[in-house]
Amino acid sequence: MNYDAWQATAMQLYVTLGTQRYRIQRPWGDIPPGPGRVSDVAVDKEGRIFVLLRADAYEDLPAPTVVVLDAAGMRLDLWGEGVADGHMLATAPDGSIHVVDRDAHQITRFSVEGRHIGTLGTRHMAGAPFNSPSDICFAPDGSAFVGDGYAASRVHRFRPDGTPDGGWGEPGRGPGQFCTPHAVWMNVAGEVAVCDRDNSRVQIFSPDGTFLREVTDVFKPMDVVSDEQGNWWVTDQVPRLSIFSRDGALLGRARAVLNGAHGLALHPDGSVLLAEMNPSRLTRLVPV
Repeated sequence: MNYDAWQATAMQLYVTLGTQRYRIQRPWGDIPPGPGRVSDVAVDKEGRIFVLLRADAYEDLPAPTVVVLDAAGMRLDLWGEGVADGHMLATAPDGSIHVVDRDAHQITRFSVEGRHIGTLGTRHMAGAPFNSPSDICFAPDGSAFVGDGYAASRVHRFRPDGTPDGGWGEPGRGPGQFCTPHAVWMNVAGEVAVCDRDNSRVQIFSPDGTFLREVTDVFKPMDVVSDEQGNWWVTDQVPRLSIFSRDGALLGRARAVLNGAHGLALHPDGSVLLAEMNPSRLTRLVPV
């Protein structure tokens, strides 16, 4: 029996988030075999899906790190050679793709075709300004926010041209303090969410870093995104996927993966994409 025939006869699993029921598809998408493990997933305005593969620069042979899929999961492209430690990635308003190269202390900007077009941070120089950064997100005008990250406790802000524009954060457990700011995202209201992973909370800020509120009903949150209503979607290490209102009210919750999704993206077709590292795969939740 081939894979497609097996999928057609295999047991189907379902979850419900709020009022919406989803069918679980896993593994999903044409992800090539190789040393890289699925680390994150992002979607652009055209519905293209970008899957980041993380390898070990000391153990694995150089290989592409970004897989481009269409909405049906068919592979369109494969690029991103030279990334040492791909942790997260994000699409910018201008269509470029930004890969957070965590242990190289740098963020690399690629065109949709995989052409290298810019960087933030000095490569292999911790503290200039990043110290093992974790994630990046964008405002509609192209301003960027970087969660930094594993060896720092700060959110950096950049102007649309890449010029540093301040930031906030320090080690600790109080408002505006962090212990592993693992993921960042801006919603339609212009609020910036930070997965303060090892403080087991999501902190919400204004773009200038003013603390607004926090969501504490999470356990080591891994990633956060938002929908058209500004609701926060959070994946954590329980593992589970939760939806919170802008003000932090729980709207829905499900266990949609086996061991926790490291990355998360919402597709324009209504599906939910979850990047799992163990086992390495992309899981898709399809509305039914």
